[in-house]
Amino acid sequence: MSVLKNLENKIAGLVEGTFSRAFRSEVRPVEIARKLAREMEEHKSFSVSRTYAPNEYRVFLSPSDRERFAGYEAALTAELAGYLLEHARRERLTLLSRPVIEFETDDRLGLGEFGIQTRVAQPDDEPVSAPAEAQSGRTMIYSTSERVSEPLEERGRARAQTALLLIDGKRVVISPAGATLGRGRQSDVVLNDPNVSRQHAEIRPRGGSWVITDLGSTNGSQLNGRRLEGSEVLRSGDEIELGASIMTFTLE
Repeated sequence: MSVLKNLENKIAGLVEGTFSRAFRSEVRPVEIARKLAREMEEHKSFSVSRTYAPNEYRVFLSPSDRERFAGYEAALTAELAGYLLEHARRERLTLLSRPVIEFETDDRLGLGEFGIQTRVAQPDDEPVSAPAEAQSGRTMIYSTSERVSEPLEERGRARAQTALLLIDGKRVVISPAGATLGRGRQSDVVLNDPNVSRQHAEIRPRGGSWVITDLGSTNGSQLNGRRLEGSEVLRSGDEIELGASIMTFTLE
Protein backbone atom coordinates (compact mmCIF):
# COMPACT_ATOMS: atom_id res chain seq x y z
CA MET A 1 0.00 0.00 0.00
CA SER A 2 1.38 3.44 -0.96
CA VAL A 3 2.35 6.07 1.59
CA LEU A 4 -0.39 8.32 0.22
CA LYS A 5 -2.99 5.60 0.68
CA ASN A 6 -1.76 4.96 4.23
CA LEU A 7 -2.18 8.64 5.03
CA GLU A 8 -5.63 8.66 3.47
CA ASN A 9 -6.59 5.69 5.63
CA LYS A 10 -5.21 7.50 8.67
CA ILE A 11 -7.54 10.43 8.06
CA ALA A 12 -10.41 8.03 7.49
CA GLY A 13 -9.67 6.24 10.75
CA LEU A 14 -9.27 9.47 12.68
CA VAL A 15 -12.52 10.98 11.53
CA GLU A 16 -14.82 8.14 10.58
CA GLY A 17 -13.78 6.16 13.64
CA THR A 18 -12.83 8.24 16.67
CA PHE A 19 -14.78 11.31 15.60
CA SER A 20 -17.64 9.60 13.77
CA ARG A 21 -20.27 10.93 16.13
CA ALA A 22 -19.22 14.47 15.39
CA PHE A 23 -19.38 14.17 11.60
CA ARG A 24 -22.91 13.29 10.61
CA SER A 25 -23.22 15.95 7.93
CA GLU A 26 -22.96 15.14 4.27
CA VAL A 27 -19.47 16.64 4.09
CA ARG A 28 -16.84 14.05 5.03
CA PRO A 29 -13.25 15.03 5.88
CA VAL A 30 -11.82 12.32 3.63
CA GLU A 31 -13.75 13.84 0.72
CA ILE A 32 -12.33 17.26 1.60
CA ALA A 33 -8.83 15.73 1.60
CA ARG A 34 -9.27 14.26 -1.87
CA LYS A 35 -10.62 17.50 -3.30
CA LEU A 36 -7.80 19.48 -1.69
CA ALA A 37 -5.30 17.22 -3.47
CA ARG A 38 -7.14 17.76 -6.75
CA GLU A 39 -7.07 21.52 -6.30
CA MET A 40 -3.34 21.32 -5.51
CA GLU A 41 -2.73 19.62 -8.85
CA GLU A 42 -5.06 21.84 -10.87
CA HIS A 43 -3.53 25.08 -9.61
CA LYS A 44 0.15 24.22 -9.97
CA SER A 45 2.48 26.63 -11.79
CA PHE A 46 5.76 26.04 -13.58
CA SER A 47 9.22 27.60 -13.45
CA VAL A 48 12.35 26.54 -15.33
CA SER A 49 13.21 23.71 -12.97
CA ARG A 50 10.29 23.32 -10.54
CA THR A 51 6.56 22.84 -10.40
CA TYR A 52 4.98 24.90 -7.65
CA ALA A 53 1.70 24.08 -5.94
CA PRO A 54 -0.53 26.21 -3.70
CA ASN A 55 0.45 26.22 -0.05
CA GLU A 56 -2.61 28.00 1.36
CA TYR A 57 -6.15 26.61 1.24
CA ARG A 58 -9.42 28.10 2.44
CA VAL A 59 -12.24 25.61 2.87
CA PHE A 60 -15.72 27.14 3.01
CA LEU A 61 -18.47 25.19 4.79
CA SER A 62 -22.15 25.69 5.39
CA PRO A 63 -23.03 26.82 8.93
CA SER A 64 -24.36 23.35 9.81
CA ASP A 65 -21.27 21.51 8.57
CA ARG A 66 -18.90 23.99 10.23
CA GLU A 67 -20.69 23.57 13.55
CA ARG A 68 -20.15 19.81 13.45
CA PHE A 69 -16.41 20.28 12.87
CA ALA A 70 -15.98 22.86 15.64
CA GLY A 71 -14.65 20.61 18.40
CA TYR A 72 -12.05 18.90 16.17
CA GLU A 73 -11.08 21.59 13.71
CA ALA A 74 -7.48 21.97 14.89
CA ALA A 75 -6.83 18.21 14.73
CA LEU A 76 -8.51 17.95 11.36
CA THR A 77 -6.58 20.81 9.75
CA ALA A 78 -3.32 19.27 11.00
CA GLU A 79 -4.18 15.91 9.42
CA LEU A 80 -5.24 17.55 6.16
CA ALA A 81 -2.01 19.57 6.04
CA GLY A 82 0.00 16.38 6.49
CA TYR A 83 -2.02 14.73 3.76
CA LEU A 84 -1.26 17.55 1.31
CA LEU A 85 2.42 17.64 2.27
CA GLU A 86 2.80 13.95 1.50
CA HIS A 87 0.80 14.31 -1.71
CA ALA A 88 3.11 17.09 -2.88
CA ARG A 89 6.17 14.93 -2.17
CA ARG A 90 4.74 11.99 -4.06
CA GLU A 91 3.84 14.15 -7.07
CA ARG A 92 7.16 16.08 -6.92
CA LEU A 93 5.46 19.40 -6.37
CA THR A 94 7.29 22.25 -4.66
CA LEU A 95 5.64 24.04 -1.74
CA LEU A 96 6.92 27.36 -0.39
CA SER A 97 5.86 26.32 3.11
CA ARG A 98 3.99 23.59 4.90
CA PRO A 99 0.37 23.65 3.68
CA VAL A 100 -1.89 25.96 5.65
CA ILE A 101 -5.60 25.10 5.78
CA GLU A 102 -8.29 27.37 7.19
CA PHE A 103 -12.00 26.66 7.58
CA GLU A 104 -14.54 29.42 7.07
CA THR A 105 -18.32 29.54 7.26
CA ASP A 106 -20.34 30.77 4.29
CA ASP A 107 -24.11 31.11 4.51
CA ARG A 108 -24.43 30.75 0.74
CA LEU A 109 -23.49 27.07 0.94
CA GLY A 110 -25.99 24.34 1.74
CA LEU A 111 -25.54 21.20 3.81
CA GLY A 112 -23.22 18.84 1.95
CA GLU A 113 -21.51 21.58 -0.06
CA PHE A 114 -18.04 22.99 0.46
CA GLY A 115 -15.84 25.42 -1.43
CA ILE A 116 -12.07 25.47 -1.84
CA GLN A 117 -9.91 28.48 -2.71
CA THR A 118 -6.15 28.09 -3.21
CA ARG A 119 -3.23 30.46 -3.06
CA VAL A 120 0.55 30.38 -3.58
CA ALA A 121 1.90 32.54 -0.76
CA GLN A 122 5.53 33.54 -0.30
CA PRO A 123 6.59 33.27 3.39
CA ASP A 124 7.48 36.65 4.85
CA ASP A 125 10.94 35.54 5.95
CA GLU A 126 11.89 33.82 2.68
CA PRO A 127 13.47 35.37 -0.42
CA VAL A 128 11.37 35.40 -3.57
CA SER A 129 12.02 32.09 -5.33
CA ALA A 130 8.76 31.23 -7.03
CA PRO A 131 6.36 32.70 -9.57
CA ALA A 132 4.54 35.80 -8.40
CA GLU A 133 1.97 35.18 -5.72
CA ALA A 134 -1.33 34.19 -7.29
CA GLN A 135 -4.81 33.40 -6.06
CA SER A 136 -7.42 31.52 -8.02
CA GLY A 137 -10.17 33.73 -9.38
CA ARG A 138 -12.94 31.28 -8.51
CA THR A 139 -13.85 29.29 -5.47
CA MET A 140 -14.50 25.71 -6.55
CA ILE A 141 -17.72 24.35 -5.07
CA TYR A 142 -18.13 20.66 -4.40
CA SER A 143 -21.12 18.61 -3.38
CA THR A 144 -21.76 14.91 -2.91
CA SER A 145 -22.88 14.51 -6.52
CA GLU A 146 -21.22 17.14 -8.67
CA ARG A 147 -18.49 19.73 -9.06
CA VAL A 148 -19.53 23.18 -10.18
CA SER A 149 -17.16 25.89 -11.38
CA GLU A 150 -19.09 28.95 -10.32
CA PRO A 151 -18.52 31.87 -7.96
CA LEU A 152 -20.17 31.73 -4.57
CA GLU A 153 -22.04 34.91 -5.44
CA GLU A 154 -23.95 33.07 -8.17
CA ARG A 155 -24.70 30.21 -5.80
CA GLY A 156 -26.01 32.72 -3.28
CA ARG A 157 -28.42 34.20 -5.79
CA ALA A 158 -29.69 30.73 -6.73
CA ARG A 159 -30.36 29.87 -3.09
CA ALA A 160 -32.26 33.14 -2.63
CA GLN A 161 -34.94 31.93 -5.05
CA THR A 162 -38.23 30.58 -3.72
CA ALA A 163 -39.41 27.14 -4.88
CA LEU A 164 -43.12 26.73 -5.60
CA LEU A 165 -45.58 24.18 -6.94
CA LEU A 166 -48.45 25.32 -9.15
CA ILE A 167 -51.37 22.96 -8.44
CA ASP A 168 -54.82 23.55 -9.93
CA GLY A 169 -54.11 27.26 -10.23
CA LYS A 170 -52.84 27.52 -6.64
CA ARG A 171 -49.31 28.50 -5.64
CA VAL A 172 -47.83 26.29 -2.93
CA VAL A 173 -44.54 27.50 -1.46
CA ILE A 174 -41.99 24.79 -0.66
CA SER A 175 -40.12 25.19 2.63
CA PRO A 176 -36.35 25.85 2.35
CA ALA A 177 -35.91 22.40 3.95
CA GLY A 178 -38.09 20.75 1.30
CA ALA A 179 -41.48 19.04 1.38
CA THR A 180 -43.14 15.64 1.18
CA LEU A 181 -46.07 15.15 -1.19
CA GLY A 182 -48.81 12.60 -0.67
CA ARG A 183 -52.41 11.77 0.24
CA GLY A 184 -51.70 11.38 3.96
CA ARG A 185 -52.32 14.28 6.33
CA GLN A 186 -48.74 14.05 7.58
CA SER A 187 -47.46 15.16 4.15
CA ASP A 188 -46.34 18.76 3.75
CA VAL A 189 -48.32 19.03 0.50
CA VAL A 190 -51.54 17.02 0.77
CA LEU A 191 -53.04 15.82 -2.54
CA ASN A 192 -56.69 14.76 -2.52
CA ASP A 193 -56.18 11.99 -5.06
CA PRO A 194 -56.89 8.26 -4.44
CA ASN A 195 -54.17 7.38 -6.97
CA VAL A 196 -51.54 9.09 -4.82
CA SER A 197 -49.84 7.18 -1.99
CA ARG A 198 -49.89 8.54 1.56
CA GLN A 199 -46.17 9.37 1.29
CA HIS A 200 -45.70 9.53 -2.47
CA ALA A 201 -42.68 11.74 -3.23
CA GLU A 202 -40.46 14.42 -1.77
CA ILE A 203 -38.72 17.56 -3.02
CA ARG A 204 -35.52 18.52 -1.20
CA PRO A 205 -32.63 20.97 -1.70
CA ARG A 206 -29.38 19.25 -2.59
CA GLY A 207 -26.07 20.64 -3.83
CA GLY A 208 -27.48 24.03 -4.82
CA SER A 209 -30.42 22.49 -6.71
CA TRP A 210 -33.84 21.04 -5.94
CA VAL A 211 -34.26 17.29 -6.28
CA ILE A 212 -37.42 15.15 -6.51
CA THR A 213 -37.48 11.55 -5.26
CA ASP A 214 -40.25 8.95 -5.42
CA LEU A 215 -40.80 7.39 -1.99
CA GLY A 216 -41.73 3.92 -3.20
CA SER A 217 -45.24 4.93 -4.22
CA THR A 218 -47.71 2.39 -5.60
CA ASN A 219 -48.29 4.11 -8.94
CA GLY A 220 -44.92 5.80 -9.32
CA SER A 221 -44.10 9.38 -10.30
CA GLN A 222 -43.49 11.05 -13.64
CA LEU A 223 -41.31 14.01 -14.52
CA ASN A 224 -42.00 15.73 -17.83
CA GLY A 225 -43.90 12.72 -19.11
CA ARG A 226 -41.40 10.00 -18.20
CA ARG A 227 -41.28 7.74 -15.20
CA LEU A 228 -39.10 8.99 -12.38
CA GLU A 229 -36.25 6.61 -11.55
CA GLY A 230 -34.37 7.40 -8.34
CA SER A 231 -33.75 11.10 -7.77
CA GLU A 232 -33.65 13.80 -10.43
CA VAL A 233 -32.78 17.49 -10.40
CA LEU A 234 -35.73 19.82 -10.93
CA ARG A 235 -35.67 22.85 -13.19
CA SER A 236 -38.10 25.72 -13.25
CA GLY A 237 -41.04 24.81 -15.47
CA ASP A 238 -40.77 21.02 -14.97
CA GLU A 239 -44.08 19.15 -14.91
CA ILE A 240 -44.60 16.61 -12.12
CA GLU A 241 -47.29 13.94 -12.27
CA LEU A 242 -48.27 11.98 -9.15
CA GLY A 243 -51.22 9.66 -9.73
CA ALA A 244 -53.80 11.82 -11.51
CA SER A 245 -52.41 15.03 -10.01
CA ILE A 246 -50.34 17.26 -12.26
CA MET A 247 -48.29 20.19 -10.98
CA THR A 248 -45.54 22.52 -12.18
CA PHE A 249 -42.33 23.23 -10.30
CA THR A 250 -41.09 26.80 -10.54
CA LEU A 251 -38.48 29.11 -9.03
CA GLU A 252 -39.05 32.79 -8.33
